[in-house]
Amino acid sequence: MGGLPIKTVDKGIGLMRSLFNRCEELGIDVWYEAAASKILTENNGVTGIEVKTKEGTKTIDCQNVVLACGSFEADKKKRVEALGEEWGAALVRGTEFNTGDGIDMAALVGAQKFGQYDGCHAIGTDANAPRVGDFQKPGDIFKKHSYPYTVMVNVDGYRFVDEGADFRNYTYAKYGKEVLKQPKNMAYQVFDAKVRPIVREEYNLDEATVFEAATLEELALKIDIQKEQFLQTIEEYNAAVQDGEFNPSVKDGKGTTGITLPKSNWAQTISEGPFYAYPITCGITFAFGGIATTPNGEVLHKNGEKIQGLFAAGEMIGGIFYENYPGGSGLMSGSVFGKLAGKSAAIHATHAQAVK
Repeated sequence: MGGLPIKTVDKGIGLMRSLFNRCEELGIDVWYEAAASKILTENNGVTGIEVKTKEGTKTIDCQNVVLACGSFEADKKKRVEALGEEWGAALVRGTEFNTGDGIDMAALVGAQKFGQYDGCHAIGTDANAPRVGDFQKPGDIFKKHSYPYTVMVNVDGYRFVDEGADFRNYTYAKYGKEVLKQPKNMAYQVFDAKVRPIVREEYNLDEATVFEAATLEELALKIDIQKEQFLQTIEEYNAAVQDGEFNPSVKDGKGTTGITLPKSNWAQTISEGPFYAYPITCGITFAFGGIATTPNGEVLHKNGEKIQGLFAAGEMIGGIFYENYPGGSGLMSGSVFGKLAGKSAAIHATHAQAVK
């Protein structure tokens, strides 16, 4: 198990703090700088695990292993192979150590790979965000999620998604890959003065990259964009905005008409200076591909049988998400399958002791 020492875990990380506190209460040992490298099995059942430490490789005899190692999003080679060539340019929002080791170890003992390996959770994030997660900063400060109330344009000056297709909770995790597909793997979110006051808090932080200008013409000169096409895109968009009441709390139906790529809700003209442009790129959160388990977190062999004593939780579980992701469901999945896998492992261990 890796991570920060218990005493230095950020007090704001409520879930992890609670888990570490519980480990202390129960007297559970936490090994740092120790990487599990191989699951040992016999007759389709776990017998131990190999761990690489600073003192060398150690073999731990055990009859239960719970894999909660995340997905493979931090391994550039695996990202490219599974998701496509452009994913080599994606930022990694979380830990740099989620490199698919758990999936690899499970596969070596016959576990069935499962889920959408060419799908992932990826968002629009500040173009100058760290290449991997910076856990010295509080919270997720680099995301940029107020795009439903404005337009996003690529460096060629074109829009490329319906920014108002739905509430951000139902689009943000799939729009990241749309940003990655754009020239230079980036885009700009453009706001005017009447929308700027309602954007999310992350836009107001010192870490936010932003360009400001009194006019759209001046803004175009400050950013890396094809000026003429950018101005034409905004002009055509403004002309297409329909009358109606702007209401960010509901899908207000205030959209556009007459342009090839519509905006379905929250469409307002970008017409009141000053104007702001936030450069964004794609940050990958986790991949959707994992391994197959029973509903109780028991890992399944390629032949459909349970691998006795092997369990999985969190992003290791394949088949939960396909194409899209509703906000917050990853934490819920981790919590639910974490408890189920732990309970299943406890039952298996109790049964094994009784047999002895």
